[in-house]
Amino acid sequence: MSNAMYRFLKWTAITLTIAWVGWTIYDSMISPRNPGDLPYLDANTLFEDGEYERALAKYDEALAIDGNHLHALRGRARTLMQLERFDESLAVFDAAIARQPDFGASYANRGILRDRMGHYEKAIADYEQALALDPELAEGPHWLTRFLRKQAQKPPGIAERAAYLRSELAKPEKERLLRVPELDDEQRSYKQ
Repeated sequence: MSNAMYRFLKWTAITLTIAWVGWTIYDSMISPRNPGDLPYLDANTLFEDGEYERALAKYDEALAIDGNHLHALRGRARTLMQLERFDESLAVFDAAIARQPDFGASYANRGILRDRMGHYEKAIADYEQALALDPELAEGPHWLTRFLRKQAQKPPGIAERAAYLRSELAKPEKERLLRVPELDDEQRSYKQ
């Protein structure tokens, strides 16, 4: 390796290290935080790790600090859904949607919840509302999100699920196949 290349690589490494340390200090100590953000961020990590009971406690902690923390409210709803506390989750999704009715991901997540509850017509309506508000939701999780979740295959998105439900509901009741647990379990909630 030439001397010039060595110097270039050395200074690049030093610069990147200083930038990383500076960003870490800024992000953890200096950047402005809203009340409840720290337990909310902890809850998100716990949620992604599948620690739903602990995540719920952290979302509740964030809401105790700031009862208007909309992201924590949405996270609480998603967590209750994962814990199969469907009625509670539905009430929290309804509250989140009432507070911000133009946020598509909340409708998508409520649609997933209603789908799991067997309320298929209402799930379709929520999926369609989500897509009307945010057409990018049809694309499903970004490749980086799938990579971090270790999902090699792209899971079906809400547009595909809505179309499938519509086609199944058009069939006679005895011919309908509305639930396939192995495939349904692959459908993940949308981040808030």
